[in-house]
Amino acid sequence: MLRVLISRRWLGALAAAVGFAVAAFFLGQWQWHRYEAKAARADRINSHYSAKPQPLADVLGTAPMALSKEWTRVTATGTYAVDRTLLVRNRPYKGTYGYEVLVPLTLQGGSTVLVDRGWVVNAETAEAAPAVPAAPTQPVTVTGWLRRSEPSLGKSLPKGQLASINLGEASRQVGSPVLGAYVVLEVERLSDGSAPARPTALEAPDTDLGPHQAYAFQWWMGMVGGFVLVWFGARREYRDGLPEPVEAPAGAKAPKPKRTRIWDEEDG
Repeated sequence: MLRVLISRRWLGALAAAVGFAVAAFFLGQWQWHRYEAKAARADRINSHYSAKPQPLADVLGTAPMALSKEWTRVTATGTYAVDRTLLVRNRPYKGTYGYEVLVPLTLQGGSTVLVDRGWVVNAETAEAAPAVPAAPTQPVTVTGWLRRSEPSLGKSLPKGQLASINLGEASRQVGSPVLGAYVVLEVERLSDGSAPARPTALEAPDTDLGPHQAYAFQWWMGMVGGFVLVWFGARREYRDGLPEPVEAPAGAKAPKPKRTRIWDEEDG
């Protein structure tokens, strides 16, 4: 059997099995890291999403917000800069693409935070502006969840539009610095307690962990698959190479066993 395994063909097969095992290990690692990232995100959402809102100033400053604080529920009071409203293109809502509406909120201390007031459907044509419920011009108290800046997509769009919620790009369009995260609006109230008209509220975040953990285990268990195939293939080749037993002709008597002389019996 060893002679078959160390032949050139089966050594090549063993090398391929080793290569597959290494690839399966790293693919399992990749799926496991994806599972860990989703699990950590779900933990952040479950910890913060329904918690009592905190004052925005206690949580957020000008520096980029730490990942651990994402989805923190906050509240703040200020006045919308309605004339500097931004539209974020190609944002999905229940399978339909439209815009998310970002409005700068000037806080009582003078700083500015971007508020994602919600989603609106595309207009009839790409050139036409969508219908957007106007933000109130009087002071408003907002409650919502903090989100971190998104990566820039590097696209050049018309003034007043963004390809992603990148705070640096948004700040340049707004014309003033913004705080290190933006707020996804939950509710907003005017001083008289009424709620102004607003775009469609965004969907709640998804906390499903997906199949990544199961995929990781499948890849790791599959690491031995190549070696099993090599073993059975080489074993079959080895057995096929053994000489076949010679069958006696039909009707021939089986040879008698050779008698062993036992001298004590013969001499007696």
